[in-house]
Amino acid sequence: MKLKTKILFYLMLIILVSCDEKRVFDEYKSVGSSWKKNDIVSFDIPKLESTKRYNLFLNIRNNNDYPFNNLFLKVSLENPDGLVKVDTLEYQMANPDGTLLGEGFSDVKESKLFFKENIKFDKKGSYKIKIQQAVRQSGKISGEKDLKGITEVGFRIESSN
Repeated sequence: MKLKTKILFYLMLIILVSCDEKRVFDEYKSVGSSWKKNDIVSFDIPKLESTKRYNLFLNIRNNNDYPFNNLFLKVSLENPDGLVKVDTLEYQMANPDGTLLGEGFSDVKESKLFFKENIKFDKKGSYKIKIQQAVRQSGKISGEKDLKGITEVGFRIESSN
């Protein structure tokens, strides 16, 4: 019986992975039990076709220890020529009653957050993404030194066609 269960599990896994045809790049990095204010999560973007367009997403895995409704991020996209474009973004992470948004069956939720749409990587060389949390409590100037509840930060690229 166990062998049949394992075969069924692997078959379902293969089906799920193969259905993700738009995925070009998808990687996660752990930030431990809390995301420190000065910790920057970076991803080297693989070489992509310069004629195609892509959609970019930030993926966040968090648990019930996350104390806020929103998440503020500073995201930098560095081009091969050294030009850096920085965006400060806000995402809703919980309902007004405090229940976490995102996908997942346990207390760990995964949120796929839209970043950029229809982007071309037409310059030769390497691109880099840097993500830093910028959460602060209302009325306080300094940000959260240790942002609890965020366990992993990911970056995903999908083909836009």
